[in-house]
Amino acid sequence: MGEIISGRTLAASLKQKMAEEVATFESKYGRVPQLTVILVGEDPGSVSYVTGKAKSCAEVGINNSTVRLSDKTTEEELLTLIAQLNTDDAVDGILVQLPLPKHIDSDKVIAAINQEKDVDGFHPLNVAALWQKQPCTLPCTPKGIIKMLKSKNIAMAGKTAVVIGRSNIVGLPVSKLLLDENATVTICHSRTPNLKEVCLKADILVVAIGRPKMVTGDMVKEGAVVIDVGVNRNPETGKLCGDCDFDSCVEKALFITPVPGGVGPMTICCLMENTIECFLKKH
Repeated sequence: MGEIISGRTLAASLKQKMAEEVATFESKYGRVPQLTVILVGEDPGSVSYVTGKAKSCAEVGINNSTVRLSDKTTEEELLTLIAQLNTDDAVDGILVQLPLPKHIDSDKVIAAINQEKDVDGFHPLNVAALWQKQPCTLPCTPKGIIKMLKSKNIAMAGKTAVVIGRSNIVGLPVSKLLLDENATVTICHSRTPNLKEVCLKADILVVAIGRPKMVTGDMVKEGAVVIDVGVNRNPETGKLCGDCDFDSCVEKALFITPVPGGVGPMTICCLMENTIECFLKKH
């Protein structure tokens, strides 16, 4: 039976330390960090994420403002708002909640955010810096995954890591961070043949494919570490579930993350950390 890596518990501990640090900023710098979140439309998942981010900001002591825009907002109007926030010295971090309505080009919007205020780590220059081993803002979910592994003293150097999923948000950057920790990394996706055979070689298995319970226990090597990034609705019960079938995977894994309460809380925790880092770079 695998040991659960609780992202909720780790995030609470890290946010407490951040709160103690932020409490000193008023006297040191005259103010605290400011994060501005832009929400376009009323996607239920996005609304939930934005609410969670506001709550975490309050816990850490970061000022948070959420700009809520109609799903009829044009791309030009959104870009104009971002340009205004870029020039506002009181704003340290800008986050545009994804996904955006289909009539808005997400890549263009992300590229419009100043690199220095890109708390998501999605700006092309931050992505380039990551792959060139230069200082940059790291994307929150991959950063959180590495913190979770380190919190349990899980060795990555020399280990075989398999990442299922190749998105710019999770799959590709977490693969690079695992490489930087000297793991040997294989990236799999929907067209990978013999997926089960590849997964069974993994010492560390990161699943970010967006399909409920896709990875089952018979795909997990005995004693592997399983990181489940997926957040889905179980089609049978309607409850939240991951990309892994937890009940069967936990029997094989040495460590495993739950859904909910695993990677999700660490993603928001790392957003708080990135906002603080962006603030400190200015001071």
